[in-house]
Amino acid sequence: MAAAPHNFFPPASLTTSGRPVLLPGEVECQLLSGVDLESEDNASGSNSSGSYDFSPLKSGVLILTTHRLLWLSSDSSNTTAIAIALGSITHIFSAKKSIKAMFHSPRFRFQVSVNSKSAVVTVVVRGKGDWEAFFAKLWESWRARAWETSDTVSKESGGSASSSSSLVPAPSSSSGGLYSSDGSVRMVGVAGILRKEQEMWENTDKSLQDAFQDLNALMSKAKEMMTLAEKMRQKLLSGSNSQTSSGNDDEMGSKEMQDWLLSVGIISPVTKESAGALYHQQLSRQLADFVRVPLERAGGMINLIDIYCLFNRARGTELISPEDLLQACSLWEKFDVYTSHASEI
Repeated sequence: MAAAPHNFFPPASLTTSGRPVLLPGEVECQLLSGVDLESEDNASGSNSSGSYDFSPLKSGVLILTTHRLLWLSSDSSNTTAIAIALGSITHIFSAKKSIKAMFHSPRFRFQVSVNSKSAVVTVVVRGKGDWEAFFAKLWESWRARAWETSDTVSKESGGSASSSSSLVPAPSSSSGGLYSSDGSVRMVGVAGILRKEQEMWENTDKSLQDAFQDLNALMSKAKEMMTLAEKMRQKLLSGSNSQTSSGNDDEMGSKEMQDWLLSVGIISPVTKESAGALYHQQLSRQLADFVRVPLERAGGMINLIDIYCLFNRARGTELISPEDLLQACSLWEKFDVYTSHASEI
């Protein structure tokens, strides 16, 4: 889904249900509803700081991830969605408590540099979320610098490393992840693809053997395995219509293995801890994105109990209850994500 442009912040990519498209290795941490983003000049009514004055963003959902701050409009008629890379934040101001602040909506500030322009962003919280917990989590994620770790892993794996200031995910293609970007000669043709896929499966097999040696090794490899499964799932989805992948089941194993890979790999499942009051709304949107592939493969109709099992398996250890699933399905029509998701109980 395309997002409306903003005069300062770059747009964030959204799924068809309105969920943000996450970067490789990116995980959601916290959500905050009823949030305005204003420049310090707009918030204070002055223009003495010399920082860039951007147009304000009103009434949206602010999502904190390990890599970015994402703001999504709560208005269904407004498709604005922007991304602020945590790597572009140069300073986070301490949240000061005063008597004057008791009579205004809670707010905190941080300084950001985008395209050689600097601005002080004021986050105004008009909802009822726990903004202090969100602010503490922002400090924690900013200091953790997880995006730098993702860059290092990407370089070591021979893939193209995403810059720490990257704000939107790179567009996927049927050949994504198959070729190196270090200037070396790229492998072309079916033989090169098969050779690369063979190397991927050998690395996967080695990872599985290491992971199942003992419980501690399994837990340490859990995130890596989910990331690997998600990459392979995206590979299958993006290459399902390509001539290279059609008629060559050996490239990705048996059809049963392909079906299994398409049903796992939700690296950042929506949880009550991260989504708070928006839990069922965000769960409904994530379920709508997930259920599309199983429905297509089942011919347009599937038992609700099967979706419950597939969805929980894809979420790993973050299991949901049957009541949560039913409530998430009932919200599809309300949030306009009920496209062709037919279920049979």
